[in-house]
Amino acid sequence: MQYKKTVKGRFIERPNRFIATVETDGKRETVHVKNTGRCKELLLPGAEVVLEVSGSPSRKTKYDLIAVYKEGLGLVNIDSQAPNKVAYEWLKTKDFDYIKPEYTIGNSRIDFYMEKGSEKYLLEVKGCTLEIDGIGYFPDAPTDRGVKHLRELAALQREGYNCFVAFVIQMEGITEVRPNISTHPEFGEALSAAEKSGVKVLYLTCSVAEDELICVGENNPPCFKF
Repeated sequence: MQYKKTVKGRFIERPNRFIATVETDGKRETVHVKNTGRCKELLLPGAEVVLEVSGSPSRKTKYDLIAVYKEGLGLVNIDSQAPNKVAYEWLKTKDFDYIKPEYTIGNSRIDFYMEKGSEKYLLEVKGCTLEIDGIGYFPDAPTDRGVKHLRELAALQREGYNCFVAFVIQMEGITEVRPNISTHPEFGEALSAAEKSGVKVLYLTCSVAEDELICVGENNPPCFKF
């Protein structure tokens, strides 16, 4: 996925989870943060950030904060809408007969439903922006919604669907994502239970640039391929 127009800036502060104050082109700007997670290890005063120009004259904020440079790691894309776009581009390379984003099944809405022949697949996508000692972790804040998704996938797997959760790694050099049990132990428990039910976990590694995020590899379970 690509962004139409980006500019650089310096992070100053984040008054709340939706907006931040950034200096760009010699001016202070209030910008929209495209991630409601904490990102506290990334959004540090003085950090170099990447902003997407909104292009909409009716918007209150002129820019979206989409990425930040982390010392010792490099550029981290924090756009929470990007992982689903990346996953969709990746799925289109997998020769599915049918792909349906935002698929409603019962009382649940799963990110993707796919078909290949008589087989039916469901895929839930999670973006990973938290790195600790060379390992990716999810989530960076408690996520009851994430736990709900895992439990839904486990139940649907038992009903006969081929269910997956894909972690889109929004930084380079990281190939594995572990549950962040120190922040949300229930998510770790739900992920373990889902895997025991047959849900497969995928890691999608990405090339990260200021104006794009592209899947460049996948770490599938060794016993399974689409």
